[in-house]
Parts: sequence; C-alpha cells; structure tokens
Amino acid sequence: MKVTGTRSFRVRKIHATAIIHPDAIIGQNVTIGPYCVIGEGVVIGDSSRLDSHVVIHGPTTVGQNCSFSSGAVIGGEPQDLRYEGEKTTLIIGNNNVFREYVTINRGTVKGKGETRIGNDNYIMSYGHIAHDCVIGNNVIITGGAALAGHSTVDDYAIIGGLAGIHQFVKVGKMSMIGGMAKISRDVPPYMLVDGNPAYVLGVNIVGMRRHGTPQEIREAMKNAYRILYDSGLTLAKAIGRIESELSGSSEIEVFVEFLKGTTRGIIGGRRF
Repeated sequence: MKVTGTRSFRVRKIHATAIIHPDAIIGQNVTIGPYCVIGEGVVIGDSSRLDSHVVIHGPTTVGQNCSFSSGAVIGGEPQDLRYEGEKTTLIIGNNNVFREYVTINRGTVKGKGETRIGNDNYIMSYGHIAHDCVIGNNVIITGGAALAGHSTVDDYAIIGGLAGIHQFVKVGKMSMIGGMAKISRDVPPYMLVDGNPAYVLGVNIVGMRRHGTPQEIREAMKNAYRILYDSGLTLAKAIGRIESELSGSSEIEVFVEFLKGTTRGIIGGRRF
C-alpha cells in the first residue's frame, strides 16, 4: 500500500482485517473498515470512507471525500460476454455517496474503455451502473435502479427505485424518472417520465423551481414540451419551431441540443 502525502499518521484508520494490494494508493485521512478488499491499480482520494466489506477492484480511481457503505463492489469486470480481460478503468469524482451493495463495472475496449462518474452523486442501495456508463454531477439513482452498458445520465437527473435503463440510452439534465419505469429510449432534459413502457407526462417544474430556475424559463420549457409532444409535428419540425419561438435561455439550448443528438429516439408523450 502506498500512502500519499508526508503526514502519514492521518491515514491510519485502516482496520487490521482489511486486505490492501501493495500497489494501491491511499490518500490522507482515509477510513477503511473491517474486511474490505482493495485491489491492484486502485487509487483512493483524501478523506474517503469505506465501511465494512467493501470491495474495490482496479484499475479504479476514486476522488476525494467519497463514501462507500457495506457490501459495495466497485470496479468489477464488465458484464459483457465479449470482455476478454482487457485493461479498462473506472473513474469516480469527488463527494460521491455509494450506499449498501451498489455495484459499478469498469468499461470495455469496445466501448469507451472506461466507466466515468462525476461529482456529488448519490447512488442508493443496490443500484447498478454497468460498463461504459457516464454519470454527470448531482445525480440521484434510487434503490435498485439499474443502468445497462453505455448509458449516460446528465447532471441533476433523478432515477426512481427499480427503474431499468436500456443500454445506450441517454437521460437528460434535471429529468426525473419514476420508480419501476422501463426506459428504452432517450429521456429529454427537464422532463418527468413514468410507466412501463415509459412515457413523458410533463415538465419537471418542481425540480426546476428547487434549482432556482426563473418562472419565465419554466414557462418556456412548458411551451417547448407542448410543441414537442402536443403539436403533432415531426421531431425535426418541432425542434425548428422551438428554436424560432423559444430560444434565448441555456435551458432551451440544452433541450434542443439533446433532441438534435438523440440516436435511439426520445420517449413518447403522455398516454390516455
């Protein structure tokens, strides 16, 4: 085990039963609980905490002030039948919370080669993040939700409990997905989604308000929703109308760019 920094006494919160590979790099003020296993190629940043029975496989880099609850298995091999032991990575940012039995897999060489998680995320118990996923910042993944390989979740999105995200799906910024939803197409930013199969039922007004989005922009997003889902226009024509009538805010720009970039198509509108 390698210890970063010169004042090594700060890191002596490692339980005697923990197994740490001699090439692992452990930052300052790190706590490692009973029966943890830290593998080769693991880097753990300053002030991170591992409760008992946490396993971190390498190559994995963990940022500062991250928390791992008991039973979490981080950086495991990708669950992909084409994986043949290639060296791939998991990169985790700062200030993340991973609760009990969360599982996160490394990337694949046929994907990005890495799985990447940003900062300030909260992954609740039994959440699963598969190979080559990209998670932004301030994301909440609720208990039992699972992300298949190559999926992307943008900043401030919330995924409800037991929801399933299909491979290659993109979940847009500040969207909210209901519990047990089946997500097989892209979720546009700022939308509320629910159901199995899933559908968009409106704009995440409460989330936008909580993040300080001005009322006029919330109203503009409501209008964008109506154009996209209620006008009967094709996607291309709806994008053009939104751009011509509602441009001028970063939120509308994010919305439009997401729609232009979708490859799987977007989740459909409200069902009656």
